[in-house]
Amino acid sequence: MRLTEGSPGARILAFGGYQPANVITNEELAATVDTSDEWIRSRVGIASRRLAGPDETVVDLAVAAGGKALAASGLPAADIDLVVVATCTPEVMIPNTAASVATRLGIAAPGAYDLNAACAGFCYALSTASDAVRAGSARNVLVIGAEKLSQWVDWTDRATCIIFADGAGAAVVGPVTEPGAAPGIGPVVWGSDGGMADKIYVADRRSFIHQEGQAVFRWATTALHPVALTACERAGVDPARLAAFVPHQANLRIVEAIARRLRAPQALVADDIVHAGNTSSASIPLALSRMIERGEISSGDAVLLLGFGAGISYAAQVIKVP
Repeated sequence: MRLTEGSPGARILAFGGYQPANVITNEELAATVDTSDEWIRSRVGIASRRLAGPDETVVDLAVAAGGKALAASGLPAADIDLVVVATCTPEVMIPNTAASVATRLGIAAPGAYDLNAACAGFCYALSTASDAVRAGSARNVLVIGAEKLSQWVDWTDRATCIIFADGAGAAVVGPVTEPGAAPGIGPVVWGSDGGMADKIYVADRRSFIHQEGQAVFRWATTALHPVALTACERAGVDPARLAAFVPHQANLRIVEAIARRLRAPQALVADDIVHAGNTSSASIPLALSRMIERGEISSGDAVLLLGFGAGISYAAQVIKVP
């Protein structure tokens, strides 16, 4: 039996992001639930968030972000042979989101599947895409994190309605082609703790997101920085050389607490949550695409990614900015 010959490494060719037009401020939420701008900012660091329109689907969000990443990569649609969509909020479980996205983008007959690792989903999907390229299962992969969390939120529950939002982010992953060049996606460090599955969940098809915020906060601020540091170690990157740290945008206090424990003061820390809210699997690629657009990070920079959320699932890897 023969095995497919792959690539010595994978790299990210381009990013793309999409946010819906509808901006919801803290003041608007305070008019409908018992909260305030000051309370929200002090607890989670959010000033505003974006919500999709009633007719805007997860597929629509994914197509918008995926199309931007594909255009930025310079590759024709015909060169994409695998599409992976990380999402925990599809409108339907069958058919999968990825196949519909591929067709909308003009990508003919790719491998296509959805991946649900909640807020760690993009990091999981990026790792599986890198592995597919290295193993020769795919040449170029479109990886998308897309969420419409607004359709799973109880808008009378101030514990959750202030946090979650909608959006999508995407990356195109391809092979390292230059002889002797280092890979652009480092080894993943991932794991889970099913014993904490009851801290963030949706009970059934008729229920909304439930979250025990304090329990999640304690876990995230104590358990995750060793995961991030191990990802740096496996990639052979000193944290002092990181240009940026882009964790899942769950809560600004969590983001800042983990960043302090990395002891990488030179690294720019993503704070997309302030005006984007928590977009689950979309938050990391969305934040990265915006940082690149603003010129805050440059091609070749080493950036540490850290996804974590319901499951409890988590994953981290170091990448090079395309």
